[in-house]
Amino acid sequence: MSEKSRLVTLIFCWLLGIFGAHRFYTGKTATGVIWLLTLGCLGIGFLVDLIMILLGKFYDSQNKPVLVWLRNCDAEGKVISYLV
Repeated sequence: MSEKSRLVTLIFCWLLGIFGAHRFYTGKTATGVIWLLTLGCLGIGFLVDLIMILLGKFYDSQNKPVLVWLRNCDAEGKVISYLV
């Protein structure tokens, strides 16, 4: 499971998806540059990514699924629970 937040990924995709912000956030720099230069592959790639994030089928650069909406951590930063 990815360390990246699904909620943050979704927000980046919704607001700046045609510029590839969600891809840069998840470490997919090469495809982020492609999204930036092609305006989200003419909007189609942006919509596909948005749907994939909502369905929990979007992966980060290490091929880990971006699933966790929120993490509950203690004062030391240790994860107590996940909201998937």
